[in-house]
Amino acid sequence: KERGGFFFPPPPPSQVIMTSKTKFDSEGFDLDATATSETSNGGVGVIYEIGGGVSKEPSAESRSFEASEEKKDESPISEAERLKELGNNEFRSGNHLDAYDHYTEAINVCPYGEGFGPTGMELLKMREEFDEQERERLIEVNRKQAELRRTRQSAASRPKRDEFEAEDDDDKNAGPATFSPPRHLYGPKLAVYYANRAATLLHLGRYGEAIDDCDVSLMLNPTYVKALLRRCTAYERTENTEDALKDAKKAVELEPGNSVARKNVTRLQKLEDERLEKLKEETMGKLKDLGNSILGNFGLSLDNFNAVQDPNTGGYSISFNQNPQKK
Repeated sequence: KERGGFFFPPPPPSQVIMTSKTKFDSEGFDLDATATSETSNGGVGVIYEIGGGVSKEPSAESRSFEASEEKKDESPISEAERLKELGNNEFRSGNHLDAYDHYTEAINVCPYGEGFGPTGMELLKMREEFDEQERERLIEVNRKQAELRRTRQSAASRPKRDEFEAEDDDDKNAGPATFSPPRHLYGPKLAVYYANRAATLLHLGRYGEAIDDCDVSLMLNPTYVKALLRRCTAYERTENTEDALKDAKKAVELEPGNSVARKNVTRLQKLEDERLEKLKEETMGKLKDLGNSILGNFGLSLDNFNAVQDPNTGGYSISFNQNPQKK
């Protein structure tokens, strides 16, 4: 038809099917008539617009291709990040069990294996096996050293150094080895998921599991301060102030301006000093009991001996007191 000086060709019936579901939209145009189905020969739908314009509706194949391209652009841990945010929301709301479940799901959907890296459980197993091998190595080193000392003591003079002795010295100088875990492609992200789950475990009172999660987090990212501080808390709540203090000091070393870490060091140092003093008193008490049990066979006790420390040298001078009760 011709109307207002414009010619509108009729849409070919083989290409456009107008139904009650045809979309009419005035936004952008006066009127759009969009085909809702493709032609029988597999072609695309055609949109005839007021003004004579003609456009094509994307085919199903085209839409499928675009969707697959969007999926390719999506990161392998996009779903894990979404689950982490759900966990964060639940944690802020005080729903620690739900937060724990979301963080666990985030950990589980991450890619593992060749090209990515080991799982947290695999890392813990690797470390356990390494520690066992290291213990066996140190036992063997100590055995060699003891054998070498016996050989030297039985000889009239110091034997000439040989390959066996040199190897023994090499082992002695090497000292305990440190486990170096394999890297994960998304290690820093995974470290956050594990440390966040550890935070929920602290609230749930599951301190041993919290320590394991922080261990994995720090194997994935050794400089992650939040994991150090959460493990520090877990150690303290299991009365392991020695390791708690180590983690607090490491956190201060990594972030000198971290006020929480600095306060932890001050408080834990005091607790650790008190623990060591108490341990010292208990040890001295046991040694005194042992000494008295031996000296008692001779009618004596440790009370018969006075130990006085020299303030200049730090050494002790011991004197005998025949009648300690008259002291």
